[in-house]
Amino acid sequence: MDSERTNRRLKILKQHLGGNQLIEENNSSIDFNFTSGTTPVPNATKPVSQPMMTSGKNNNQQESTKKKEDEHYILVKDSVTGKEIKVPVEKGAIRSTALEQLGLRCLDPGFMNTCVAKSSICYIDGDKGILRYRGYDIAELAEKSNFLEVAFLLVNGELPDQNQLKLWEDRIMKHTYLHENMTTLLKQFRYDSHPMGMVISSIAALGTFYEDANPSLQGDDLFVKTPEKDPQYVEQLRFKQIYRLLGKVPTIAACSYRHRIGKPYNNPVNHLGYAGNFLYMLDRLSESNYHPNPVLCKALDKLWILHAEHEMNCSTAAVRHLSSSRVDPYTAVAAGAGALYGPLHGGACEAVLEMLEEIKTKENIPKFIEDVKAKKKKLMGFGHRIYKNYDPRAKIVKQVAEEVFQVLGKEPLIEIAEELERIALSDPYFKERKLYPNVDFYSGIIYRAMGFPSDYFPVLFLIPRIAGWLAHWMESLDDEDTKIYRPRQVYTGYDIRSYVPLNHRKPSQTKSAESLKSFISTMSKRRTETR
Repeated sequence: MDSERTNRRLKILKQHLGGNQLIEENNSSIDFNFTSGTTPVPNATKPVSQPMMTSGKNNNQQESTKKKEDEHYILVKDSVTGKEIKVPVEKGAIRSTALEQLGLRCLDPGFMNTCVAKSSICYIDGDKGILRYRGYDIAELAEKSNFLEVAFLLVNGELPDQNQLKLWEDRIMKHTYLHENMTTLLKQFRYDSHPMGMVISSIAALGTFYEDANPSLQGDDLFVKTPEKDPQYVEQLRFKQIYRLLGKVPTIAACSYRHRIGKPYNNPVNHLGYAGNFLYMLDRLSESNYHPNPVLCKALDKLWILHAEHEMNCSTAAVRHLSSSRVDPYTAVAAGAGALYGPLHGGACEAVLEMLEEIKTKENIPKFIEDVKAKKKKLMGFGHRIYKNYDPRAKIVKQVAEEVFQVLGKEPLIEIAEELERIALSDPYFKERKLYPNVDFYSGIIYRAMGFPSDYFPVLFLIPRIAGWLAHWMESLDDEDTKIYRPRQVYTGYDIRSYVPLNHRKPSQTKSAESLKSFISTMSKRRTETR
């Protein structure tokens, strides 16, 4: 089912990008045909389905495996009522709604062991330190692909061939320009506005420019395929929003950076690549032919591949949550950006830098480690809710750091970071707790070396994560199980109380009673005293 959907989507994408005609290259026609689990091959013919020839023994093994899957269930018994139910196990998960038969609900603060969707986009094995996008190992993608190629993979389910990649890049780069009203909006922010605040607000505002893409105005099923609608039209409408978001968000991000340093905004260019265009918009001054350093462009591109997708994290869940209401993708992505703005999510990298600056020298590391064990200090950049092994992204980031340092010089904090890692990984205390460096540990050092202020780090995470969010947006629209998110709660308040008229009430004895007296500035006190 997934492969059929992917093949259909890629066929529509080809028609949308290049028209119904075949694309001519080197005087030869290139057609796009796909088979499940393979990269598109020019002039490939569809394989002819043939009966699978298997021995009776193999048939029996397959039937036995299927039978075991069908018979996999758990028995749940209520010790009070004695009632027992059989709950089927599907792909290692059970439907929590099955517990309604016992009048029970699942309480899982923070979604520690709750799956809200089935997804084929990203696979993580935290115990083994594995991360894959659509089945491809993250290290291989970072080494051999560029960011827009990986974005194509995430959204469409397959890697593109040369022609598809060229068309994909062309469509995205042609959507990098902003409406003049959007640049005017950006210029209204205070000179010292936090860049994430500017970017979040601007992404949400993008939706107001495209009324044809707003389900609140055009109907809640605008992006949903229904029997009465042409599926190709729906797919094209979806892709239009994908091009706009992937194209315009880097421009918005660059404008927020230039705004902070008081320099005029640079218009995007289409000949430098995705990361190169971004660095151009950040750094060009008066040069007529400015070119960013190619090593830095490649380094940024690699980092963006690593940050493009990471399963059902806080921000991705937020995008899915809002998308379940059928809101437009700009508002949903803005919500994801809002989640990424939080210090426990996108701000973790900045916390690592603050920790390293606090340590100051390698000689202070042993004392810091002892303080961590005594719970007097926190070891930032180590450990992850999912990974109980070395974060595979952290290894790649460490390699990227060396490439950046060869161009810009070594960031002094790297020596403290490497020594801290060495000491921590040789200490049984951290080994037993499976605390290993995560992607945030070295990312901030690279961004510092590249001259980015720490409050701009979340923006650098946001730009690539747009691709992952849009992949989940597309997947959720096609998932028949998708319903509007409406979590339940365990109520802990009063049962029922009698209403007391206002003139008979005693002062409230609430925990926040004193806090009702909000902070009063010295200016307000002065005004009060003059009355």
